[in-house]
Amino acid sequence: MKKAAFLLVVFLLITIVIHAQTTKSDNVILRVLRLNHVGKTYKLNTEDSTITYLRYLGKVRTTKGKAYKILTSTWIWGFSHRATNRILVYTDNNSYLGNYYLTTTDDMPNYIKNNKLVFLNKGQDCDSRLRTYVDFHHGIPKQFFRKCKGDGGDIYAFSKD
Repeated sequence: MKKAAFLLVVFLLITIVIHAQTTKSDNVILRVLRLNHVGKTYKLNTEDSTITYLRYLGKVRTTKGKAYKILTSTWIWGFSHRATNRILVYTDNNSYLGNYYLTTTDDMPNYIKNNKLVFLNKGQDCDSRLRTYVDFHHGIPKQFFRKCKGDGGDIYAFSKD
């Protein structure tokens, strides 16, 4: 019985810490959205030695007038410094809509031009002459193909998690 009570207390403490960190990250994201500094990268350090880089790319608009705010997020965590890379999509009122999970930091978009996310190939494995453009004129794309070399690349899907 004592062991079960101890495990319950440990579980509750872990849950509280995770919730506090998530809330802190959410507050930082909202602040970045409000600051509206296109192209600026913000760094967030947490107590557990994780690092999050947030970069506000700007707004895209649909042909029907809806506006979406786009951020990139790189979360570096763990002893081996693994990275979780996402494109975050918010409404014009800063409500979270969803994200695209990307495999590597090299796959992140570089900027927005003509209402499109622009991806440059900067990694060694991809053709630096190729560009990928993701168009938001008709809304948030369910998925997109990120070109790398020749006909090769990766497909990324939008998730409303």
